[in-house]
Amino acid sequence: MAANGRRNISTASPFEPIIGFSRAVRIGNIVAVGGTAPIGPDGNTVGAGDPAAQTQRCLEIIEHALHQAGANLGDVIRTRTFLSRIDDWETVGRVHGEFFGDIRPASTMIQASRFIDPEWLVEMEADAVIGD
Repeated sequence: MAANGRRNISTASPFEPIIGFSRAVRIGNIVAVGGTAPIGPDGNTVGAGDPAAQTQRCLEIIEHALHQAGANLGDVIRTRTFLSRIDDWETVGRVHGEFFGDIRPASTMIQASRFIDPEWLVEMEADAVIGD
């Protein structure tokens, strides 16, 4: 951990070293998980054409990053979901509900015009506050 208490969490995203970002950053009891796309361990898109599968993958990556930072889904206070097709909102929302139905973080869902990879239908972010 850095002197200022900052801890960068890395995952296998091929974009981290190119863009210069961390999957998540923890400072104190706050964890911010950045834009998370449906990328598999092999670096390829998971669930091409399937918004539910892509949402599932994004949330699995977010959950893993939270665990690496010492947090869990129950600590999440806000999520942001970006969709390339807003008509997918119900499908994506149902998967979000499978992960957060009892937690119920503040949440935003919006349409984005385009992602880095045109196969991505979903990209997600999460913010968490770790309790005492």
